[in-house]
Amino acid sequence: MRIVVQKFGGTSVANLECMRKVMEKNKKILDQGIKLVVVLSAMSGETNRLLGLARQWSKNPDPWETDALVATGEQVSVALFAMLLKDNGIRARSLLGHQAEILTDCSAGRARILGINSERIMEYLEKHDVLVVAGFQGCDIRQRITTLGRGGSDTSAVAMAAALKAEMCEIFTDVDGVYTTDPNICPKARKIPRITYDEMLEMASMGAKVLQIRSVQFAKKYQVPVHVRSTFSDEPGTIVTKEEEGMEEAMVSSIAYDKDQARVTLMDVYDEPGVAANIFAPISDADIVVDMIVQNPSREGRTDMTFTVPRGDLDPTLKILERIKTEIGAPAVVHDAHVSKVSIIGVGMRNHSGVAAMAFTSLKNEGINILMISTSEIKISILLDEKYTELAVRTLHETFGLDRSDAT
Repeated sequence: MRIVVQKFGGTSVANLECMRKVMEKNKKILDQGIKLVVVLSAMSGETNRLLGLARQWSKNPDPWETDALVATGEQVSVALFAMLLKDNGIRARSLLGHQAEILTDCSAGRARILGINSERIMEYLEKHDVLVVAGFQGCDIRQRITTLGRGGSDTSAVAMAAALKAEMCEIFTDVDGVYTTDPNICPKARKIPRITYDEMLEMASMGAKVLQIRSVQFAKKYQVPVHVRSTFSDEPGTIVTKEEEGMEEAMVSSIAYDKDQARVTLMDVYDEPGVAANIFAPISDADIVVDMIVQNPSREGRTDMTFTVPRGDLDPTLKILERIKTEIGAPAVVHDAHVSKVSIIGVGMRNHSGVAAMAFTSLKNEGINILMISTSEIKISILLDEKYTELAVRTLHETFGLDRSDAT
C-alpha cells in the first residue's frame, strides 16, 4: 500500500473555500492510487480563542482541562473536512488523537509522542482512501487528552509518516518553502530546493517558523522525507532530507535570526569548581533554556559569567540569580533585553575554512559590534545589538552569495 501524509495548518483550513483547495490537493494524490492520511490543525485563530475562554472561566486554568478544551479546535476541523470529502464521493473518516492511538507522555500542554498504533491506522486505510487525523493532540496512559505544544501538528504528521513508512510527508503552509533567510527583511532571499535535516534543525532552533523543531527531529530519526510547500500554489517547495552528495558544495545554506534573546552577566563570581553548576542547575530546574555561555578569564580568583536566555524568561532568571548570588559571590547581576542572535548555517562549513573570518569581517565593515559567539559543526551564532539585526542578516546573506542561483 502506497501512503502519503499531508499536513495543513490553520490558514489552510480557515474556511470552506480554503478546505476546498485542500481537497483538490488530496485528489491529485488519490488519482495516483495512493492512500492519504491528512493531518489538520485547528482553524486559524481558534486555539487562541479557546485559550481566551479558559482565562475567562478560570484565574488559573487547570492544564489538563485546558488540553481537553483546546483539542476541540482540531476536532472541528477534521469533522468538517471529512464531511466535505464524503460529499464529493471520497471514502473518508475522521480520527481524533485517541482514536488514532497516538500515545504520549503525561506532560500537559507539551506532551511528546511515544508511539502510534500503525496496525490500527492500516486497518482504517483498508476501508477508506483518506483518514483525516486531528493534529496537535494525543492521549496518555491515563486516558487523558494531551496536546503537543505550538506547532504540534507538524510533529503529528511526521510521526504518522514514520509509523506508516509513508513515501512522503507534505507540510502545507502559507509559505512556499524554506528560504535562505527571511524574505520580509531580505528581498533577495531565495527558496532552497533541498536542505538537510541538520540544517533544518538549526534553523528551527533559531526560531524559524517554517517547521516545528520536534517534527524535524522525528524526520531525521526515522529518515522521513518532508516536503514544505504552499497550500495556495502547485509550485514545488523545499525537500527536507538526509544529506546527499553535493550538499556540502555550498559553504553556507542560510542565515537565520532570533530576536527573542536576553543577555545576563554575573559579575565577579568565584572562579572555583561547582560555581557553574550552582548557577545553571536552578535555572534548568525552572525549565529555562540557556543558549550561549561565555566565561571570562580568571582574575584573582574571580570571573564574569555571561549567558543568554529567551527574552520571556529573563525575569524568572533574574529572580533565581538574586536568590543565589551571595552563594556564588556575585556582587552584581546585569542584563540586556535588547539583543538578538544571527546564525550562519550550512553543512558545507565542515569542509570549508574561513567562514567565521568572512562573517566577522563583513560585520566589521558595517560597524556592527559582536557581543558573543557560539559555534557548532554547521553553525556560527553571533549575538549583537537588536537594532543591527536586519542589517546583519542582509550583509551576511550577500557576503556568502546566497542571493545567487548557484549558491545552494
